[in-house]
Amino acid sequence: MSKIRVMDEILANKIAAGEVVERCASVVKELVENSIDANSKEIKIELKEAGTGLIKVTDDGSGMDKEDAVVAFSRHATSKIMDEADLYNINTLGFRGEALASIASVSNVLLKTSTGEVGTLVNIKGGKLIKVENTDARKGTVIEVSELFYNTPARLKHMKSLYTELASITDYVNKIALSHPNIRFTLINNGNTILKTDGTNNLLKTISSIYGIDTARKMLEINGEDDDYVISGFISLPEVNRAGRNHMVTLVNGRVVRNQELNKAINDSYHSYKPDNRYPIVVINIELDPSLVDVNIHPTKMDIKFSKLEELLDLIKNIIINKLNKQTLIPEAITDFPVLEEIKEPIVKEEKQVLKEKPKYEEITLDFSIQEEKSDYVKEKDNFEYKIKEEINEERLPLLYPVGLVHGTYIVCQNEIGMYLIDQHAAKERINYELFKEKLTHPTNENIHLLLPLTMELTNNEYIVLKENFDFLKNMGFDIAEFGINSVIIKAHPTWLTKGFEDLQIRKILELVASKEKDFDLAKFNDYLAATLACKASIKANTDLSINEMEALIDDLRKCHNPFNCPHGRPTIITFTKYDLEKMFKRSGFESLK
Repeated sequence: MSKIRVMDEILANKIAAGEVVERCASVVKELVENSIDANSKEIKIELKEAGTGLIKVTDDGSGMDKEDAVVAFSRHATSKIMDEADLYNINTLGFRGEALASIASVSNVLLKTSTGEVGTLVNIKGGKLIKVENTDARKGTVIEVSELFYNTPARLKHMKSLYTELASITDYVNKIALSHPNIRFTLINNGNTILKTDGTNNLLKTISSIYGIDTARKMLEINGEDDDYVISGFISLPEVNRAGRNHMVTLVNGRVVRNQELNKAINDSYHSYKPDNRYPIVVINIELDPSLVDVNIHPTKMDIKFSKLEELLDLIKNIIINKLNKQTLIPEAITDFPVLEEIKEPIVKEEKQVLKEKPKYEEITLDFSIQEEKSDYVKEKDNFEYKIKEEINEERLPLLYPVGLVHGTYIVCQNEIGMYLIDQHAAKERINYELFKEKLTHPTNENIHLLLPLTMELTNNEYIVLKENFDFLKNMGFDIAEFGINSVIIKAHPTWLTKGFEDLQIRKILELVASKEKDFDLAKFNDYLAATLACKASIKANTDLSINEMEALIDDLRKCHNPFNCPHGRPTIITFTKYDLEKMFKRSGFESLK
């Protein structure tokens, strides 16, 4: 008797559900994507107990007739691809035809749908058809999923807590709302509205609904394209960052995707603008010919492959880096102080008059508080209509006049806009970093001979690696040679080493070269070496500076490519606007300010 048998359809669907329906969020994802593919303009997701009690998705899409409503629950039943050729030109979110069959095999599903004529009600439980009947003719679809995993107790037992399930669903709905700002999304749990977007096709407005107005104000619009890709979206200012990568949202032709290379390219574009262990908020949509991407990698359709990935990564990096390089990125120290309603307007008018005297700086009004910045910060006006301002200034850091030093660490400066605090160590670190990186990137072989040669003893493996890189060090400007067993002698060093720190920096350079791997990235090595040397050679905290020294430091900082952050991403400067100072001292709106 034959041992091999073909599974019945219900068993096969249960097995498929293990991949397609992992948790409540998986059900929400599949149902919402079906609603989007049905050209819905409004989608409402209602949950009970974070989806463990009930998941109900209501849309105003095209709906289905009775025949399609029943067939839709069959395995591999789909209206989105007809033949093999369609698989290489996918323009819909769903196409595999597995979701509804998998969901219905492990839950109780009630479907009400109509094309605008006679409505159809279909009830399926555990993969078995319970009933099919006519119902009301409201155009669109309502689908309810209850008793999820009731017949797969192992999966039900290992579901996460309600908070975890709700967080997962919310994260998905947030991302799908960002990918389709033209659709009104509503997410409700136990009667409480968690998210509501207006579907006006304003991406920045959707970002505000998810992250709040304060974050939306600090987003920068990006655009760019080449022969294969069109890039658009918003990136956050470096000061707006999160502990995880989850807020880096990448979309491909409107589909939310996961791609480690894309995330790495985006994060690398912020290098030295923020700490390496923090990540920006980013919403980037990539439009391309569907034939250049493969979304049929995994049933979730989130893992994808690009045919020209390197080209795409370079394009995204260039767009983000060029955008950040045009901004004035001085974070405000104080932004939220209560001001009496009746005295807000007079102070705004007064501040406007002050700014008009200095046309070099643009004026942006946000909620009656002044943001004197040269960047394209977001402007909120008239029912949340945003206007993006373009950079017009060549100098990224304004003229600053030092007036003193606090705790031997923070330089206090002022100008007509407000007060500034500069971290002297971080500022000097940035100055040194850019100097060292330039010298390492464009070596000249110029060196200074040591009066007393420096010897250095290494371990045998370090010595072997260092010996292999003698040419690399000589090209940098070192006169280095073997000196006994596992030792080297340095007779000359590059001219750009910091005076007074030569011995320390020489030893650090040799240590780093000796520890580098065989196949290494020269640009990254130079960057790391420059950052390491810059930190060691910078002004330390609790070091008093004269006014002349402060002025020299500020002048050097203004010449930097990025004067706003040290190489490790810490801010070099923060600002208190004049208006912020007046709010702190309760002077806002008083005529006695004369």
